[in-house]
Amino acid sequence: MICDLHCHTTLSDGSLGIEDVIAQAKRMNINFLSITDHDTMASFSRADVLGERHGVRILHGVELSAWDKERSSKVHILCYAPKKPDRLEGLCSKSCEIRKACSKEMIEKVMKKFPVTLESILKYTTGSKSIFKQHIMRALIDYGYALEFYGELDSELFNPKYGSCYVEREYPDVNFVLDLIHSAKGVAVMAHPAQYNNISLLEELAERGKIDGVEVGHYSADEECRKTLTEIAEKYNLIVTGGSDFHGLYNCVPVHLGSESTTRENLDRIIKMSNKMT
Repeated sequence: MICDLHCHTTLSDGSLGIEDVIAQAKRMNINFLSITDHDTMASFSRADVLGERHGVRILHGVELSAWDKERSSKVHILCYAPKKPDRLEGLCSKSCEIRKACSKEMIEKVMKKFPVTLESILKYTTGSKSIFKQHIMRALIDYGYALEFYGELDSELFNPKYGSCYVEREYPDVNFVLDLIHSAKGVAVMAHPAQYNNISLLEELAERGKIDGVEVGHYSADEECRKTLTEIAEKYNLIVTGGSDFHGLYNCVPVHLGSESTTRENLDRIIKMSNKMT
């Protein structure tokens, strides 16, 4: 059984729409799929309809932006199967506004360096709840300033440490986000801890019983990291997930739907935990 519990569409920073993603999941013989767009649950009802049409079972999901205040670091939390998703709407709106404000500033900086128009960037955000750096890079590629999304120009402009146009602000505190997920009767899983160096935070949260699971199967985690994450999961009885983190054209490394998967046992644990939250 193939269960890909992490992918994105044009509702956030993916290049394919919901129907294209679900149709491709069917071609890849994926049994369970979770569309986890950043800070939006707009996929839920449409994904249900299209999943039924294509014979792919859908697990509702959303990837929520959060902040580790102690380490001044970003952290992403995957929320699965929230029974009361309306309780997350305010959080999603707030995070989208934060991202839009950062993107607006980044666009202004980019436009001072390159003669591209705002319209050339915004045409790629149609349907998205936010503006992402991939949309800015796509406009720069259109006008010949780069040939790839994650090459030298991307590093020069948007590297989080030294990028000349990079802008970041704090997202809502991770503890608040986790409390809200549980208030919404959802299952909270830390996404790709290796990507933002969140492993210490993961152990702290697990020790306090604040987090339900961890995404071990992700391209950012090498074998040593996966071993560490698995040991933490076993120590604290966390759910272990895997997902491709598929973005289509905007992938930073070559991945395809189903390239990482969640075991049936862990999928069942998510569903069982969700069903207990009544």
